[in-house]
Amino acid sequence: MYAVVKTGGKQYKVAVGEKLKVEQIPAELDSQIELNEVLMIADGEAVKVGTPFIEGAKVTAKVVAHGRHDKVRIFKMRRRKHYQKRQGHRQNFTQIEIVAIA
Repeated sequence: MYAVVKTGGKQYKVAVGEKLKVEQIPAELDSQIELNEVLMIADGEAVKVGTPFIEGAKVTAKVVAHGRHDKVRIFKMRRRKHYQKRQGHRQNFTQIEIVAIA
């Protein structure tokens, strides 16, 4: 059984017991969160697709950790114009573990 959920502007295919890193969610460690924006649920041959979301469906997840991704380096340059700009960015994330799909 798996589901497709939307969180942080992105869509994720999730299954029970799976860990994934999503955009930062303001929640305490070891707390349960509910992802209510479920786009699709597949259980073997039975597939339910929402328009855009499935009404009454939810995915329960446990917050495992908070952290920051590796640095992404941004380098801009205009040739022959003596222009160079260097910048870095580290995006925050929340690691969650899927507990139940209902």
